[in-house]
Amino acid sequence: MVDADFVKNLARSLATSFNFDDAAFNETFDRIKDDEHVCLLVSNDESGAIDGYLLGFAHDVFFANGTIAWIEEMYVIEPMRRRGVGLALETEFERWAKDQGAKLIALATRRAAPFYSAIGYEESATYFKKLL
Repeated sequence: MVDADFVKNLARSLATSFNFDDAAFNETFDRIKDDEHVCLLVSNDESGAIDGYLLGFAHDVFFANGTIAWIEEMYVIEPMRRRGVGLALETEFERWAKDQGAKLIALATRRAAPFYSAIGYEESATYFKKLL
């Protein structure tokens, strides 16, 4: 079982467009933790503390004739970057996505494009958003 408080502390660091809300995190975590279409992966350091996480989803689409996987969030603490943590999380997510029958993995990133390019991702589209 993933420790929600450890993930919450890392997710707080990732939040840039919204003020992080602990209560909203707790509600979301409780809602998605047992969903079979959700993949929440964590990486632990030697002491057992979480030093990175990945949150992804699998869902059906028409354009790919079935299931795709989407990486919604991935965060690795600064001291552990460039040490294989992100690659390990990504590799495990790829395995999970294949098990879901996904035909591709997609994501939006503002800060990690060099990482994803280095592990075989190709730039594909422009990302738009509208706050509601």
